[in-house]
Parts: sequence; structure tokens; C-alpha cells
Amino acid sequence: MATSKIKKGDRVIVIAGKDKGTPGTVLSVDTKNHKVVVEGVNKVFKHSKPSMSNQQGGIIEKEAPLDISNVAITKDDKTPLRVSFQGEKKDKVRVVKVNGKIEKLD
Repeated sequence: MATSKIKKGDRVIVIAGKDKGTPGTVLSVDTKNHKVVVEGVNKVFKHSKPSMSNQQGGIIEKEAPLDISNVAITKDDKTPLRVSFQGEKKDKVRVVKVNGKIEKLD
């Protein structure tokens, strides 16, 4: 399986779907199912019954997973950037091309 270009904590922008153009921070990445959860994006309502841990129950608002292809890494919260890898084995790093210059991402 290929290495994921998006990692937890990255600043991303949504490039497709109902929240297109919305920036956020990646909370979790599921590489097996190609999904990411982004803070403040793709909000859904979950109805929960009262339980021992949640005595009140009610409606909970939370972020749902997005497909990893619908988000792109960004630096300025406006322009999506393309990510690639340079180096091999232990020297492998993520890089982005910004204005014709190659910059290290991590």
C-alpha cells in the first residue's frame, strides 16, 4: 500500500462536496478505507439514547469522515497544494511545489 500524503495534524482545504473551500485540521486518517476526519467539516447529527455515560441523551453534532481525495494540503487556507515525496527509504520526505520552488512540508 502506498504511503498517505495526508497526515494527522496537517492543514487541509476541502476541494469537493458540500463544504468545498472550507479549511480545517486533520483529526484522524484511515489509510485502509481512504478516509480523513477534518475539524469543523462535514458535520452530522447523531441521536443518542440515554446511557450510563450520557445520562441526558439527545442530539450530538460531530464530524463525519471524508474521502481522502476530497481534501488537499494548504498553507494559506486558500490554495490547494500538490504533495510528492523525495528521497528513498529513511531519507524520504514530503515536499510541495510552491511558485516553482520545492519546499519541505514536515
